Amino acid sequence: MVEFIAALPHRVLGMESAASQRRTAAAPRVWPSEMTRAGLAYLVLALLLRGATLGYPMIHIDEQFYLLVGDRMLHGQLPYIDIWDRKPIGLFLLYGAIRLLGGEGIVQYQLVALAFTVATSLAIFRMARMIAPSSGAFWAGVGYQLYLSAYFCFGGQAPVFYNLLVALSALGMVNILGSASARRLVWGGLGLMLVLGLAIQIKYTVIFEGAAFGMALMAHGRAMGWSRLKVFCTGVLWAFTALLPGLVALAYYAAIGHGADYVQANFLSIFDRHEDFLGSLWRLTKEMLALIPVWIALFWAPGRFPPVTGNNPLAIGFLRYWGLAAFLGFLVFGTWYDHYVAPLLVPLLVLAAPALGRARPYLWPTVLLAVIGTLAAAIVTTYNVNHHGTRAQLDHLADLIRAERGDGCAYINEGDPVLYLKSGACFTTRFVFPNHLNGMVDAKALGVNVDDEIARIMSTHPQVVVMSVYPSSLPVNWPARYAIFQALRRDYKVVAYTSVGWRDFLVYRYKGVQPAIAQIH
Repeated sequence: MVEFIAALPHRVLGMESAASQRRTAAAPRVWPSEMTRAGLAYLVLALLLRGATLGYPMIHIDEQFYLLVGDRMLHGQLPYIDIWDRKPIGLFLLYGAIRLLGGEGIVQYQLVALAFTVATSLAIFRMARMIAPSSGAFWAGVGYQLYLSAYFCFGGQAPVFYNLLVALSALGMVNILGSASARRLVWGGLGLMLVLGLAIQIKYTVIFEGAAFGMALMAHGRAMGWSRLKVFCTGVLWAFTALLPGLVALAYYAAIGHGADYVQANFLSIFDRHEDFLGSLWRLTKEMLALIPVWIALFWAPGRFPPVTGNNPLAIGFLRYWGLAAFLGFLVFGTWYDHYVAPLLVPLLVLAAPALGRARPYLWPTVLLAVIGTLAAAIVTTYNVNHHGTRAQLDHLADLIRAERGDGCAYINEGDPVLYLKSGACFTTRFVFPNHLNGMVDAKALGVNVDDEIARIMSTHPQVVVMSVYPSSLPVNWPARYAIFQALRRDYKVVAYTSVGWRDFLVYRYKGVQPAIAQIH
């Protein structure tokens, strides 16, 4: 096993011998054939890691919701107005574009996510090649895919998409910082800031990395002899470019009379969320422990394997600076869900590359990364698929909703948002993401009174209501749950009891209207 791991990068990519790995005087040239071989290897790895879940509709509740919003946007509904969430508009536009590929959208978004994952691994390889031998750069890209799955990103979570944009921007930054051309600095900086602006519109936390990149550009301009005024004015231009996509979105919503809705959802609601700090701290602890192989490569290796910087000595300094900015952006909000670690993986694994892919006796960091990453990816993927249930179970529940609702709408208080997509059900509330109303984390962040919204939903008499037997969104919004069951006892009839994975659901039909389609039991 050890010999196989040691030889794999050399067999796949035709990399250097152990003796050539010790040369650190100049950064080796990266040949196109080397990139091609790495890309093919990463594609095979992605298919191995993600192939079994292609088409599986319940990977994560978040990406189900993104797909649903993207689908409904194509039918004229708008985020923040018709469907509430705090994610930026770019994420929903991306999923809307994916829906244009046809089908149900499930396999389609997962294949697009797979392509983004492979491309990000290749960008990591190219960046790591600036400071490390080919073998180390190769394992940095492998580690990215393994840990992406380990941190619950084996589907289409937001970081799977925006990590590529940030990685490409970082690659461009290293090239700009290695140049003394003022023209390249100005125009290259504008291009990078625009790409980062698009990434920010997929997830707002990218703004921390964007700000760090902007300050690095300004510092480089100052080092080139620019005046303080020139640095400031150019910096303002770069910042405006990064904010431009968001300003366009805000201007659009303001023009249609919903600027306040846009601001409340995108910028104000986050401050009214209430997470359990101890639960978040436990998640953070687990996440940092899982990264032990990366920490070892980062902090054990530098004295033994100095980074290869070649003719761009600023590269390693910028990469460390980027890693710190990404880590601070991860820490600042204090929620620390598993997939929030994904943006850290790109800079951390690039920085770890000099210690990876080494021959004996320094092979053990690579073995540790491969073994722990593989086990974690396999356990997380297998557990979550088994936990969430089968496609057949989900399809059965969707068929029940479709049959019982007739021409009416549905309200899914707890369950999978993809049920709306599969059943074709219309909404009875703009708070379609179940946890927004059934839990307490977002109870104060929605811009409405939750009790009033629940009363309004039930007063419209949705044709079908889906409730979980045992609530899973913790802490539970018990008053809202009690109010729903009060209305259900009065106006509804239980028509089905069914399970999806570990969850048991009750399907209710409104007594006042008979379904237009035959019941399915």
